[in-house]
Amino acid sequence: MRPAAGSRVRRGRTVVRYVHHQLITAAEAAVALCVTVPVVFGLRDVPESDAELWRAGAALALVLVISGLLSCTVGWPGSEKRDFETALPLTDPESVLPTPGESLRRSFGWGFVGFLVVAGLVVALAWEPLAVFWPLLFVPVRMVTGAYAAYWERRHGLVLWRGHVADQPLGEKQALYSSVRRPAAP
Repeated sequence: MRPAAGSRVRRGRTVVRYVHHQLITAAEAAVALCVTVPVVFGLRDVPESDAELWRAGAALALVLVISGLLSCTVGWPGSEKRDFETALPLTDPESVLPTPGESLRRSFGWGFVGFLVVAGLVVALAWEPLAVFWPLLFVPVRMVTGAYAAYWERRHGLVLWRGHVADQPLGEKQALYSSVRRPAAP
């Protein structure tokens, strides 16, 4: 039995827009930092600014950005570019796709934030206070990947989706779903 027009099927619907999933990492890292930084710097001394440390951090961010660019533009196995090109078209997108706001909300992962908080606290309290900033390591590569995914979607007229559709399982070398871009609302 098909659902009525305009209604959405909830069973088996766990997809979120790939771009949302990538870009929400900045918010997840910010939430983790809001928890860990006050705790660590409240229990340990605030480290003095060391120019070498900040240069090393900037160099690491640059390496992460370059790695993100390579992952998006070079078609090696397991790269985002390969995932984009092999995305499985959804047969019935209207029954499984979330609304834009719902996709963005569901992209935020409290489990990932918890992982960032616990790992950051353990390392920063047991070893080096500046390790509290480790969640920032995820941000550059995810920003680059999210921006490239948005560019790829616009260029191909498709929208990429991450998740699982019970009625349409992914193939062996597929990691994403795709759907035709919805026309803009008037």
